[in-house]
Amino acid sequence: MTPYYQSQGVTIYHGDSRQVLEKLPEESVHCVVTSPPYWGLRDYGKNGQMGLEETPEEFLAGMVELFGQVRRVLRTDGTLWLNMGDSYNAYNGNRGKSPGYSDGKKKKGRGHPAADRGLVVDTLKPKDLCGIPWRLALALQADGWWLRQDIIWHKPNPMPESCTDRCTKAHEYVFLMTKAARYYYDADAVRECSTERPSGNKARKDNHQNGRSAFGVSVPFQPDGTGRNRRSVWTIAAAPYPGAHFATFPPALVEPCIKAGCPEGGVVLDPFMGSGTAGQVAVRHSCEFIGIELSEEYIQLALGRFKQQVLF
Repeated sequence: MTPYYQSQGVTIYHGDSRQVLEKLPEESVHCVVTSPPYWGLRDYGKNGQMGLEETPEEFLAGMVELFGQVRRVLRTDGTLWLNMGDSYNAYNGNRGKSPGYSDGKKKKGRGHPAADRGLVVDTLKPKDLCGIPWRLALALQADGWWLRQDIIWHKPNPMPESCTDRCTKAHEYVFLMTKAARYYYDADAVRECSTERPSGNKARKDNHQNGRSAFGVSVPFQPDGTGRNRRSVWTIAAAPYPGAHFATFPPALVEPCIKAGCPEGGVVLDPFMGSGTAGQVAVRHSCEFIGIELSEEYIQLALGRFKQQVLF
């Protein structure tokens, strides 16, 4: 398959990820970092796009099939870092009606965002949290992936919500998944900082005994083991990119995935490239990058960002 763009370690394909992945060679990618379309939340206006399936089950079946191709192109020692957000079930005709809607059919007017696209699930109650991230993680696990970690992406600047009967959502998940029990993972590259500089073993012993909570500020770690192993809650502010679609990856979220999961000179793949954040971070860390994107508009945004980085 001919790339849409290829230059200096960056290869971009324009098309449906499911079709493009079939053309990529087996065991050719070291690390996959991606954020697929969330179910029922966004309509990007593209025929055949994933995320607008009528039921969570259809969405999950499509994702399992796609990530089967991802597993084929991923090296045996490779890692997959998968970000997925959640959504709520809309109102339907059997259990109540949202203003402007009837029987789960699409109508003009006010109402729940999912209902605006007819995404109402009869098997879920109105206002039910769909649980898509964990449904997807467990479906991939059942399909043969190792589910190694659930990482909480804590957002200190979450999107405001008008709801008054639950908390404002301020987190998403990043799942670390692998093809095998043993895989490439550079723990030293993502160690967290500490406020002191005792040697590695002494630092760990002292902080265990003293119950210190002052890690994570001011003093850089050293590759000799100083500092602590990275924790599974990552506090990273959302960082929208002007001109890009609103689901842009923050570079700070992608960076630890690539630093831990891809050796220098390795290949990073994002089958839902969007505006190219994963590619920017990959090249910044001396990795090659393969991006796949259905929207040519987003590809142009990505190329503009790469050029700003003086990559081409």
